[in-house]
Amino acid sequence: MTDSPVLVRTLDLPEGKVAEVLLNRPHARNAITLALAQGLHDALESAAGWADVVLVRGAGGHFCTGGDVQEVSRLREAGPEALRPLFTAFVGACELIAELPVPVVAAVEGYAMAGGFELLQSVDVALVRDDAVLCDNHVNHGLVPGGGGSQRLPRIVGRQRGLAHLLTGDRLSGAQAADWGLVYRSVAPEQFEAAVLDVVAGLARKDRSAVRRLKRLVREGLRGSLADGLALELEATVEHLCGADGAASVDRFTAAHGAGR
Repeated sequence: MTDSPVLVRTLDLPEGKVAEVLLNRPHARNAITLALAQGLHDALESAAGWADVVLVRGAGGHFCTGGDVQEVSRLREAGPEALRPLFTAFVGACELIAELPVPVVAAVEGYAMAGGFELLQSVDVALVRDDAVLCDNHVNHGLVPGGGGSQRLPRIVGRQRGLAHLLTGDRLSGAQAADWGLVYRSVAPEQFEAAVLDVVAGLARKDRSAVRRLKRLVREGLRGSLADGLALELEATVEHLCGADGAASVDRFTAAHGAGR
């Protein structure tokens, strides 16, 4: 592997193109530096331009263990203005995921702690191994989350469970994370790679226009009331069906299943 903290490779599947974005600091369990955060943002943005699905994972058997302690310490000593760009870059990469027109999948194995735990909360679909170790462990070190964890986690799993986890710093297995609704699916180690491939292949088959609209509906709908979200969905549905992509989808469905279905 190269020394680049983030690598991108193309997986050409029969269903479409998958961009594998690899966090590439295995010697540090893919701990986040400014270079990795910036590289992740750039890789995601670039991949969304040509891939049908983006797959994020970590090198060396671990997803990501959070911020690189040595870099954080060095930047902290230089003052707030030196430290802030690290968090700004990482939060920007996590926020970008929601804006991308293609599905972003995380394949999580080994440790996903602190910033790695925050990153998996940001993706569209998270798949984890049953034996993965997930945790927002900031509080265990007298720290607070800086990658969005205090805001995303309670929204995903509820205030009581989310705040309790942030306050206790307890570790979760992949299976527990699935039970919480924190991830899409937890898979046995021997079946994990096949499950990842099956999910990304299935997503690559989906109509890109429909996927883009669905991501936008969920993202914007969660920011407002249910009534606002329903109004947004109605407009998006009519616009999609009256557009070229929606019309083509209806024609394909009618041809396959008949006009009466």
